[in-house]
Order: sequence, then C-alpha cells, then structure tokens
Amino acid sequence: MTKYILGIDEGTTSARTFVIDEEGTVLGLGQAELTQHYPRSGWIEHDPQEIVTTQYETMRAAMRQAGIQPADLSAIGLTNQRQTALVWEKDTGRPIYNAIVWASRHSVDIVEQWVAEGHGETIRSKTGRTPDAFYSASKIRWILDAVPGAQERAEKGELLAGTIDTWLVWNLTGREAFVTDYSNGAETMMMNLETLDWDDELLSIYGIPRVMLPRIVPSDTVVGDAAPSFGAPVPIAANMGDQQAGLFGQAAFKPGQAKMTYGTAGVLNINAGSSTAYVPGLTTTAAWGVGGDIAYEIEGVVYAMGKTMQWLRDDMKLIHAAPDSEWYAGQVASTEGVYLVPAFTGLGAPDWDSYARAAIVGISNATNRLHIIRAGVESMVYQTRDLVQAALDQSDITIPEIRVDGGAVKNNLLCQMTADITGIPVIRPRVQEATIYGAMLMAGIATGVYGSLDEVSSRWQQDRVFEPSMSRDQADTLYAGWREARELTKGWARKVPGAAA
Repeated sequence: MTKYILGIDEGTTSARTFVIDEEGTVLGLGQAELTQHYPRSGWIEHDPQEIVTTQYETMRAAMRQAGIQPADLSAIGLTNQRQTALVWEKDTGRPIYNAIVWASRHSVDIVEQWVAEGHGETIRSKTGRTPDAFYSASKIRWILDAVPGAQERAEKGELLAGTIDTWLVWNLTGREAFVTDYSNGAETMMMNLETLDWDDELLSIYGIPRVMLPRIVPSDTVVGDAAPSFGAPVPIAANMGDQQAGLFGQAAFKPGQAKMTYGTAGVLNINAGSSTAYVPGLTTTAAWGVGGDIAYEIEGVVYAMGKTMQWLRDDMKLIHAAPDSEWYAGQVASTEGVYLVPAFTGLGAPDWDSYARAAIVGISNATNRLHIIRAGVESMVYQTRDLVQAALDQSDITIPEIRVDGGAVKNNLLCQMTADITGIPVIRPRVQEATIYGAMLMAGIATGVYGSLDEVSSRWQQDRVFEPSMSRDQADTLYAGWREARELTKGWARKVPGAAA
C-alpha cells in the first residue's frame, strides 16, 4: 500500500501544502498568498486567522490534486516562518493582536532596553543569539505591553503565546496539542541551548510568564492527531523551523555541510554537530532533534533576498516577474559600480543594525534600470559572502560546498556569481523545495516510512554544480565595493531627521 505524506509550509508571503509518496514524488500542491499588513514603516503583521484559513485551503487543494483522502495519509510534517509570534486567548482561540512577523521592527526599543540593563551577554550565552527584535521574545513582550490587561491575563494562564508552528498545531489538533520543537523554540530567544527548555532567568528578564508558553519537544515527535481538522486520524509527526527543515531537506547531516536558502530572506545554515560554539555576528541554534540525538547549527540571516526581487517588481516596476531578473541582469556585463544594499528593515547578520536603511549607490549618468536590476541580483550574492566570510574568519569551520535552495536558485547567474564571489562550489539539487521536503522527510522517519538518515540522504540528488571561475582578486575587489556601500547604510534612521524608523 502506497504511503503518502502531507507537508505544511506556512511561509511569510504564502501558505503551501505538498503531498508526496514514499519515493518523494510530488503528487499534489496547494499554494495561496498571505496578506501583508504594514501599520507603520518598518512594521509587518499577519492576521493569524487568515494564516489558519489559508493553510487549510492549500491542504484541501493539494489532496484534491493528488487524488487522495485524509485517511490515505501516513503522516503530516510541518514547517513555518519561525520567529513570527502571536498571543491568543486559551478559552476562545481569539488572537489578542495580529502576529508580528519575524522581520518587523515593532520591538527594537524593548531589546535595546534589555541590553542597556546589562542583559546582553546573558541572552547571548544562554541562547546563542545577539539580542535583536528579530526573535520572538520581544514581540511577545510588545504585545503584552500594547494590549491593556494582557500581562495580568497571561500571569493567570488565560493567554497562550507561540510561534506559527504552535498556533497551527493547536488549531489542527482541535486545541489539544500546545507544543513547539527544538528548532522553533531556539528562535524565540527564550530557550536555553544546553537544557533545551525555557530559561527561567531569561523569562524573568523579559517578564514573560512560563505558563503561557508551549512544551518543547524533539523535531521527530508525534505531537498530536489532526483528526479534528481532517475527519480522519492523521499523526502530526514532525515540526521544524523553515531553515532547519531546509538543512535537513538538503541532507546536510554532517558537520561542515551547509546550505543557503534564497527565499523572502536569505539564510545560511551550517551543520555544527554537537557544538554550541559561538561565532560573532552569527547565531548558534538547534538544528533538530531526531532519534534521541540533538544537532546544532550555525546560522546567518539577512532580511532581503527574494524580498529585493519583489521590491523591484511591485514597488519599482522594473521587472514584470521575479524570474525575469536573470534575463535583464544578463543584458549588461556588470553594474558599472552600482550597488543596491537592501536594508529595507535594517541589516541582519553579521552587522545587526536595526537602524540601517536601503540604498543604491554608485549611480552615474550612464546608469539605467538594467544596472539596478543586476545590482539587486548581485546583492543576494554579496550578502551570502557576508555570512560565509563571518563563519570562515571567526571559527575553525570549513565549508567544502554550498547547497542552495529557494525559488531564486533557478537563476543561473545568481548561482554562478555566488560560486565566483565566495570561491566555493555551489550545488543546486534536483529538488529545490528543501524546506517543505525536510519537514516531510522528518515526518517519514518519525512514522517509519523511512528507516534512517542514510536512507533519506540517498534520495538527495544534485542538478548542477557551479564551480568558481572568477579570479580571487576580481572577486575580492567587487566584494570590497559592496562592503563600502553596506557601511554607508548603517544607522541611517538615526542620522537623518524624518527617516523611517
């Protein structure tokens, strides 16, 4: 009897669902866009109810396309946008405020206050993170401050808080399962990497009651049954943050193996094995827990990769569709010294500057839209090297190759330039949906569809290898120009009166 696995991928800009068979063949796909809410400059929110409704729609669409019923499913694997956080009422399920998206700058002041009070090193040593509004803790704190009476209700146990995985599982199981996994818990800036549990000292600093937080479990835990939503018993057998799921889907199971995801944001993940060593500018986090073992990873996040292409398309009207960027960029041999630094909501790793703002520099009378489009593509390459360079310069890590995934990796120019500028071979796999595949493969391991990590690894296949072809002198010169341009954007919202904060 054929075994089918359903994969839920709740992302930043869309909700998706895949159905695969045990061979990994995609039989059904459902996808729907998610509304972005911008209540003020630098703030990004989602409607939590829309997240649930939209995800359900894509589940039904994927099963219809696959020609199966819920009773045919062996397991569900779930992955999500990680640091996005919300607070809701335990009894009614009603959110008390919109979900605050990972890239939002709502809570910058809160984090700065924690650091000013001297808690920065405590946070970093316990969580592996440079304190930033990127993570969930300050978002939850902001909601508790913004909604009258919320703090008192939270302390009484009337409110629940979590990331989007927790919200979806709670709804899918008919409000029975209130859980998260190691990979998502680590992204909250509340989980202790050593104990793999919420840290009471940090919760006291943040003023977040432990009673409102979910139970943390390994990634391969069967967390609940989706029967209340599906009408048939289907185990939710895997829960992973999107980037950790991507590393898993790329079969990067050995220390030093790395992947780079070109999604809305850009994320470099490097398998660190059992090490929780700190790399300045980057973060150490939990990769996954499977088979009773825990794996850690080193991670670097930049806020705008695919988001830059969306900006060129939707706001600047320079391209008609994101895939067009390769053709337009290829019409000019270079940017002629133009750099686009997409710090729309600040700079992420390795600089972590919430007050940086985007800029295009180096424009001359000869500059046209093709140079700007190419600069947008190249910004993804340079940001990748920022992350790789930080890892190589400040640790004993070696990166023999970079496995890439995400919608943008169909762009051959992007992949080749990444190999050229980093000096590291880039491998594009046949299956480029590594994030959702990782969650589904983890669910397959948890339920016995797959017998081992080796079996999962054997299913990974490469599509194309991009070898470095540019001289190191040329690559370093181009990268040095990028670093100069990046430096100009730092602290802009503080320097210029009236700049968007």
